[in-house]
Amino acid sequence: MGQPTEPRKGIALGLMAYGMWGCFPLFFALFQGIGAGEILVHRILWSCVFLALVITVLRRWSAVRSALTSPLRLWRVLGCAVLIAVNWGLYIYSVETHRVLQASLGYFMTPLVNVALGMLVLKETLSRAQAIAVALAGAGIALQLALLGTLPWISLVLALSFGTYGLLRKQVELDGLSGLFVETLLLAPIALAALTWLVGDGLSHFLQDSRSTALLVASGVITAIPLLAFAGAARRLSLGTLGFLMYINPTLQFFIALWIFGEPLDPVRFATFVLIWLGLALYSFSTWRRRPSTAG
Repeated sequence: MGQPTEPRKGIALGLMAYGMWGCFPLFFALFQGIGAGEILVHRILWSCVFLALVITVLRRWSAVRSALTSPLRLWRVLGCAVLIAVNWGLYIYSVETHRVLQASLGYFMTPLVNVALGMLVLKETLSRAQAIAVALAGAGIALQLALLGTLPWISLVLALSFGTYGLLRKQVELDGLSGLFVETLLLAPIALAALTWLVGDGLSHFLQDSRSTALLVASGVITAIPLLAFAGAARRLSLGTLGFLMYINPTLQFFIALWIFGEPLDPVRFATFVLIWLGLALYSFSTWRRRPSTAG
């Protein structure tokens, strides 16, 4: 009797995860006067603390101990940690500098970057639809470079860092919760050193006032909650369904940037979005067409 409710729970958890990620610009916009570097430091530290509590409650320490005692696995996790720190830091910077549209474009591009990385790194063969989808994304970037003379570097670094993170993360046999905890744990000494320097130079906003302190602590909790929701959704839903839900995140960011932050969208940048949306539509349709053959 309970079985049919599992997909509904999965959809609800997926909507929660991607909805929270999509609303992150609203949260990070609250950090008035606090630099992206300091926010990143606290996001790492408080994520680590909160995830340690969750792992203790869920009794998942065996997977963490196994990862920490395996040097080869640890080097790969460290690579993941550096990439996710770059992604987090740049994303916070994009909100602070009112470039949420560029961040949105980066996350729209990520699935196509994943396909390109699969071809370049894993020597995977692209289908015709995938090749056209990646070409459309490339055309969108080239359009901006040709007509505006600038690359959307925030979009590119966000997409490449997250895409490479996903590629490397697949080689680490750790679930999302344990993996993120080990990643933040490896980054914690650097974050603590940075925090010590900020405090020593009188640049730290932590404990300066209750609002700033609460926001900095909350940044870690806010990081972990959608991850837990995503893990629950991933257990209950097919990869195809998760893939379609994924577009909720950059779509929300796109409309928040336009309607709430009032970021300008000139015709050239809009054309870039259109080309990448077309590429995503083609990629999603080709993925959907292949699904029935594997369905039981």
